[in-house]
Amino acid sequence: MTPRTTKSAHQAGPYTYEDFCAMVREDQKADLINGVIYVASPENTDANELFGWLFVVISLFAEARELGQVYGSRAALRLDGKNGPEPDIAFVLKAHLHRVHRSHIDGPCDLAVEIVSPDSVGRDYESKRRLYQEAGVAEYWIVDEIEEKVTLLRLDDKGKYREVRPRKGELHSTVLPGFWIRPEWLWQNPRPKKTQVLAEILGRLG
Repeated sequence: MTPRTTKSAHQAGPYTYEDFCAMVREDQKADLINGVIYVASPENTDANELFGWLFVVISLFAEARELGQVYGSRAALRLDGKNGPEPDIAFVLKAHLHRVHRSHIDGPCDLAVEIVSPDSVGRDYESKRRLYQEAGVAEYWIVDEIEEKVTLLRLDDKGKYREVRPRKGELHSTVLPGFWIRPEWLWQNPRPKKTQVLAEILGRLG
């Protein structure tokens, strides 16, 4: 069994966003949180396949509906001088694409997805939750492969995250209007074909 937590490699700093860009290689997954650089451990193949499946489904949906752009795990959000998290998946609405630059996204994305690994439990459930809430990320999805659970957090009218409960076994996004998933899809072996899932989701939109 995979342990729930492991020691994460980090450099305490404090470091600025400019330090972060200079110190972290382009092929490294890392986060800058409150001036501390956290370098991700190499992911296992299950996590990689889960990321690929979810990234493709979200990307194809956003493209089909012309909603905006989806970015993978090397796109940093420059939130301020000491915070530059890299969500596993970041979605930016078409109206906010002016925030996107070649090297980073200047400010929050509209939807962030984090896939929990043994060394990122605390960051994903606590540090990044606070950070994304304060930055105004409208929806935050925590995909926990270890616990086989998806937590969907949405900002309320006071700017605080509230957990959205599944409806009839489905989680629905408001940032991506019409997008929904059944969390059970993520844990199936094999997972349903991405094209079939997309057709089912889009089929409800007429």
